[in-house]
Amino acid sequence: MNRRETLQNLVTEAGRGGLTFPTSAMAMMRIHQALDDPDCSTESIARQIKVEPLLSARVVALANSVAYNRSGRMITDVKTAVTLLGFRAVKMLATVMITRLMAAGAQLPAHRKLAASLWEHTAHVAALAQLLARRVTNQDAETALFAGMLHEIGGFYLVYRAAEFPGLLDGSATDWIGGDEDDIEHTPERDIGRALFKSLGVPEPVVSAIEMLWQGYLAFPPTSLGDTLLLAYQLSPVRSPLREAAIRSDEDIHASIDMVVGKETLQEILRESAQEVASLIGAL
Repeated sequence: MNRRETLQNLVTEAGRGGLTFPTSAMAMMRIHQALDDPDCSTESIARQIKVEPLLSARVVALANSVAYNRSGRMITDVKTAVTLLGFRAVKMLATVMITRLMAAGAQLPAHRKLAASLWEHTAHVAALAQLLARRVTNQDAETALFAGMLHEIGGFYLVYRAAEFPGLLDGSATDWIGGDEDDIEHTPERDIGRALFKSLGVPEPVVSAIEMLWQGYLAFPPTSLGDTLLLAYQLSPVRSPLREAAIRSDEDIHASIDMVVGKETLQEILRESAQEVASLIGAL
């Protein structure tokens, strides 16, 4: 079976709901579902998180980040962290950990390197999206963060499954994420991403924002959630290893940085918030 046939089979499998997740990700799925229960208590969620070391560490780290912990008081336990973050942020983090575990599931050295680069890019975009939502576009910052963390999920899934299909990720990324040149909206990576969004119950506004990022059309001034995500993508100092070229040129990006937002330039906002962004990236 050649690469094109393999990719199409993976897309078909995903479209039918036949997605394969790491065993460790199933615990995240259960916590994700528990958070949808209106009768679920903070104590109950904290107990479930405590038995998952990775999620416990991320929840406490996020609660101690500058973006969430304005008081600076060190938080050292899961229950207090959940109380500070709220169920919505914890649910977002559980979903994100599924993506993180797919990245960790890469088996070959080249695939692990690709997954690490993809994760670094993702964390930068997510942190910048949260900042831009709060300071520039007046969008919901939590939603922007969530969209940023999921915008490359189809690529993570392909990296995770690659060990099953020798040669799947050989060559440049455009060889295996690209589809029909006349139908760029339905590449294997994007179609698998859409199936993952459905399986994970990703809210429609988040899906729409990611679709807008894929299309690459930024409005000026940026006002929507999609604009927020696209601007974060363009401003990220770490480019996606799945894209050989940025959506727009560096010259265009510099023009965006110089854009005036009220009495502040975007460049000033980014400089003032550098510590906050770095803290959030570290927590993620």
